[in-house]
Amino acid sequence: MTSTPQAILRIGTRGSPLALAQAEEARRRLREAHAGLVDAELEIVVIRTTGDRIQDRALAEAGGKGLFTKELEEALFDGRIDLAVHSMKDVPTFLPAGLSVAAILPREDVRDALIAPGVAAIGALAPGARVGTASLRRQAQLLHRRPDLQVATLRGNVQTRLARLAEGRFDATLLALAGLRRLGLADRASAVIPTEEMLPAVAQGAIGLECREADARTRRLLAPLAHRESEVCVAAERALLAALDGSCRTPIAALAEILPDGRLRLRAEILRPDGSEVVACERAGPADAGVAMGRDAGDELKRRGGAGFFAAT
Repeated sequence: MTSTPQAILRIGTRGSPLALAQAEEARRRLREAHAGLVDAELEIVVIRTTGDRIQDRALAEAGGKGLFTKELEEALFDGRIDLAVHSMKDVPTFLPAGLSVAAILPREDVRDALIAPGVAAIGALAPGARVGTASLRRQAQLLHRRPDLQVATLRGNVQTRLARLAEGRFDATLLALAGLRRLGLADRASAVIPTEEMLPAVAQGAIGLECREADARTRRLLAPLAHRESEVCVAAERALLAALDGSCRTPIAALAEILPDGRLRLRAEILRPDGSEVVACERAGPADAGVAMGRDAGDELKRRGGAGFFAAT
């Protein structure tokens, strides 16, 4: 009689279809990196987070970043899971002592996608169109370009947001192309927004694997999954966010990219929530100086924005 393999690694995740798709990607990459591992030995453990429970208001009103990570990190501390799979854009800039992001997987497409049937660009939306989004960044960027738009809060997972659009509650929404691709829904995008038109959120498209710092076995298993270029770029963007003390209450956008010559280019901007003002900056330099460039760019934006920049207007 053949016995069922015992789990040797418990993978913690939120329960949304996108979160589960990301956990499955992590499990697949672990299986490919370590010959002999099978899915039964890589158990996926679903944990509901505060962010999942809040559906009636914007995250900024409920406490901001950490709402999608707190319960997963508690599960790491008490030993219910060995690693947590996160969308890195949801991870606070400072992790709890004793935890660390041991690997970042190869980053997906960083761009935003417009979902508006028959509309091929933000500029083509009808005057006064009602756009649903849960992102203060997207709200500010939309209103900067199109102050005539009516932007309202639209929470829920990807499928829920698409359903609200289909019901006619909104004329359009914006979602990360990375999430649509991971769910096999990229064809739902009516347009992909160039980063020159709309910079993404910090770490958009990146999946991070968090574990206990003292857990040498899990860190060893995760080490082959780390994608160096993605880690360098995400570190630069998160350094900028840390310098700005950024959260869901502050409209911040940033993108670090490795140029063909090997240097790192960092573009970033801060916006007033109503889109009335944008302050932008750019850096380029050696890839190994990305964190320093991020801090420097964050300091510049903070200085140029001045006190009260993020206050609602």
